[in-house]
Amino acid sequence: MYPDTLPSSKYLWQTVAPTTPAKGVSKSIIVNNKPLIMIWGEGQLIHNGKYNIEKQLGGGGFAVTYQAIHTQLNRRVVIKTPNLSVQNDPDYPNYLKRFKKEAQMLAECCADSQPHIVQVFDFFEEDGRSCLVMQYIPGESLWQFVQSRGALPEIEAVQYIRQIGSALVEVHKKTIFHLDVTPPNIMLSFEPEVPNSGKAVLIDFGIAGDMSPPSTLSRSFGNKAFAPYELVQKGIRHPTVDVYCLAASLYYAVTGQRPTNSFDRKYENEELVPPQQLAPSLSNAVNQAILQGMALEAKDRPQTMQEWLNLLVESTPPPTPSGKPGGVRNELGRSSDVGVDYSNLENLLKAKKWREADEETARLMLKVAGREKQGWLDVEDISNFPCTALRTIDQLWVKYSGGDFGFSVQKRIWLECGGKVDYETECKLGDRVGWRKNGSWVSYSELHFSLFAPRGHLPVTTMRRVGYSLYLRGWMGVFLSRVQTCQV
Repeated sequence: MYPDTLPSSKYLWQTVAPTTPAKGVSKSIIVNNKPLIMIWGEGQLIHNGKYNIEKQLGGGGFAVTYQAIHTQLNRRVVIKTPNLSVQNDPDYPNYLKRFKKEAQMLAECCADSQPHIVQVFDFFEEDGRSCLVMQYIPGESLWQFVQSRGALPEIEAVQYIRQIGSALVEVHKKTIFHLDVTPPNIMLSFEPEVPNSGKAVLIDFGIAGDMSPPSTLSRSFGNKAFAPYELVQKGIRHPTVDVYCLAASLYYAVTGQRPTNSFDRKYENEELVPPQQLAPSLSNAVNQAILQGMALEAKDRPQTMQEWLNLLVESTPPPTPSGKPGGVRNELGRSSDVGVDYSNLENLLKAKKWREADEETARLMLKVAGREKQGWLDVEDISNFPCTALRTIDQLWVKYSGGDFGFSVQKRIWLECGGKVDYETECKLGDRVGWRKNGSWVSYSELHFSLFAPRGHLPVTTMRRVGYSLYLRGWMGVFLSRVQTCQV
């Protein structure tokens, strides 16, 4: 993921320590007869013993990254620092500005605890170089994942891309553009033994923070197969650049192949092979969303990330409607075991009327449980709630929210919070999905009924119906335990 390349050969390189540093020892080099610390060794303590270096993850001509342990919190982190081999380069002050700018932008991007942007924890000086401490993400990049397993199923690929796209919507509001939203920079992390728990996280804002002129940016851009020609050629910064890069990443995810280079398309008249030609099972909607996002000219692409995501929301392969004999069925073809009609919920979700859909969800669940007169559910109702109905409602929410909302989404977050049926776990869940603010549960009117809400924010009315306040201790855990039992 991080090729170990060296800067220009105009420097004199001479190692003065073993190639692989001994534990707790640094590897040094001599540049223009000046000894410099180049590599921290395994077990080396830095920043007054706060971090313990475990290993080097990778590096290039500008920066090197390490895996380390925060010794006080026992938390694994990643430390990124400029490679001191370029300190004699005339442009080194600009490199340093670029690095600090990256740290500042990352801190700004993750200020709202965005789960799909790598988090920044610390910034300090050590051995004469700046160090950026970031979240360690267990897993592998989208590039590595596809290389080892082949093209991904459409629904899985779209889920990851939508996660990154939704995060970029918020990043773009801060007038920050990543400019390198490519498979090597999309990390995939999975909860062990938890199905469908994959989470995509965007890393490396190095190009976004580049302080050098466009010509320098052009030379440094290393993923030209996923970049629009206007970025590589002119260093243009615009939301449509990220749209192109993310669409190209989706192309790679669903086909297992890199798309045609934009330069070759522009100047050699090469055609972009439609992804559906390489993956015949790909839906027409996803095929068209990719092609529109990868339009050669920026003016022909969706002009904002949200516009492109709106194309992708409708991209789930249309299921074959089933007839009514044998029970009322929704568009997903699932028959309710109590004969409930889900068509109104589906229409509301399709129209993005999230609040109305939330209320309709509550009505349906009360109907399924036979508790319409009471207007609330008790523990017995929840513990015996029909699994088929839970799956049907969940699939509709997941489908039309692009994977952002649904019972299964809430369940995964609940499991990440510990998966216990207790109030402490409920509070952690509430903090994660935006149901709590400043240590207190929010009122129903304070919820956010839009795709800009935190992941897992909706549906929520079903929880509200169990009592007179928004949440009662233990109820959420009981409900999500039922969701888990039903394998939703």
